Amino acid sequence: MGLLMKNLRVLFLALLLLACPLLQVVKCQSDDDVVSEASAAAAVDDIDYAADDTFTSASGIETVCVFPNNAPRVVHAGEESELLVGLKNDAESSLNVIAIKASIHLNYDHRYLIQNLTAQAFNNATVPASAQATFPYIFAVSKFLQAGSFDLVGTIIYEIDQQPYQSTFYNGTIDVVEAGGFLSIESVFLVTLGAALLVFLVIWIKNEINNFSKKSKRASKVEVGTGTTDASLDEWLQGTAYTQSQGKQSKKKK
Repeated sequence: MGLLMKNLRVLFLALLLLACPLLQVVKCQSDDDVVSEASAAAAVDDIDYAADDTFTSASGIETVCVFPNNAPRVVHAGEESELLVGLKNDAESSLNVIAIKASIHLNYDHRYLIQNLTAQAFNNATVPASAQATFPYIFAVSKFLQAGSFDLVGTIIYEIDQQPYQSTFYNGTIDVVEAGGFLSIESVFLVTLGAALLVFLVIWIKNEINNFSKKSKRASKVEVGTGTTDASLDEWLQGTAYTQSQGKQSKKKK
C-alpha cells in the first residue's frame, strides 16, 4: 500500500510538470492575440475605413475565392498562407478596390472571434465595368492557435462612385495544423498522460498479483498430524459400530 501511494505521488508531480508548458502556451497565445490585433489595427490605419466598419454589397458585383495549390484549405499556424480573390464587375460604373480583410471564428458559432487577420490595402485599384480582376491576399494565423477546424470569413471592400461597399468572398472552413511537426502539444500531453496511466496500471496489477500470491502461500501452510490414536479414545469406542466396522475391514485385509 505504501508503494502504491508513493507511485501516486510521483504520477501527480509528473502531471503538474507536464501542465506547466501548457499554461505558458495559453499565456503566450493571449499575448500573441494582442499583438496580432494591434498589427491589424496599424495596417487598417492606412485605409480610409476602420476594420469594424460594415457596408452593404453592391449589385452586379460577384466574387470568388481560390486557395492556390491548397485544395484541402490547410493552413499552417504561424506561417503565411495565400488565397486569391476574383472579382467580376457587372455594374455600370468602375470600382476601386480599397482593401481585403479576414477573421477567424469558431466554426459552430461565429459570435466567438478567434483572431482578426491583418487587412491588406490595394491603394484604390480600379476595376472597369464589365471587367474582371484577381487580388492576392496573404495572411497568417497565430502560431499558438490550437490545431483544428475554424471558419475563415473574408471580405473585400471597394468603392463605386465614392460610395463604400463590401462583399464576402469566403465564409467557410479551414483546417489549422501546427507548422513543422506532426504531433501537437495537446497530442504529446495526451500520449504522455496515457503512458503514465499505463505504467501506473502495470504497477497496480503487479502489486495485486504479489498480494494474492502471499495470501495463497499462507493458506497452503496446513499442519499435518501424526497417525497415532489416543488409547482412551479406543476404550470409549469399544463395542460401537465404528470398532465393528474397523474389525471387519482388518479381517478382509488378512
